[in-house]
Parts: sequence; structure tokens; C-alpha cells
Amino acid sequence: MLVISRPEHRAGLSLLELLSAVVILGVLASVIVPRLRIGGQDCKRESCKVNRHTIEIQSQLWKRQHGSLPASGLSDIGASKSHFPDGLPACPVDASAYQINAQGKVVGHSH
Repeated sequence: MLVISRPEHRAGLSLLELLSAVVILGVLASVIVPRLRIGGQDCKRESCKVNRHTIEIQSQLWKRQHGSLPASGLSDIGASKSHFPDGLPACPVDASAYQINAQGKVVGHSH
């Protein structure tokens, strides 16, 4: 009679299993990491876009409260703690100040 003995229970991974896990993680990392774009120009442009929209909304609120739009250089609304408690933001792309036109739209920031 032929008796087949079972190998004892092994602890740990074989070299082939470990190598395949490392390869899978490497492929996943090579796909995910380039999509992060942490700290790049894209982030700064998006921040500028958010700042523009915030200034335009606050300018319309100013108009509703005061009857006219703020000054084109935003000196009056920038000093208002109710509209900009942390102060008027500067453009994160080129550190320039924001200005608005006669319709209350931010001009000069089309990055």
C-alpha cells in the first residue's frame, strides 16, 4: 500500500509568492502615483479658480448689502472682516492681486 505523507504545515511565503506580490504592488503604484500631481501647477491653477469664484460671490454679496460693487482693486471689500476674515487672497500662481471689472467678474487671471 502506497502512503502519501502530507508535508508539514509551512509558515511564511515562498519566494515566488513574495515576488508576485511585489510585482502587483509595483504595477499598482506605477498607475496611481502619476495621477496624484501633489503640489504641481495644476493645484495652483485650481486654487486661483476657487479664489476667483469666491471673490465674485463676495462681490455680489457686497453689492446686495451696499447697493454697488466694491472698488475695482477690492480695497474696501478686502478690509471687511465679514467678507474676507483672513484677508483678501492673492493669486497662488503668480502672487498678484485680484481685480474686478464693472460687472463684478475677476479680470486678468486666466491661467
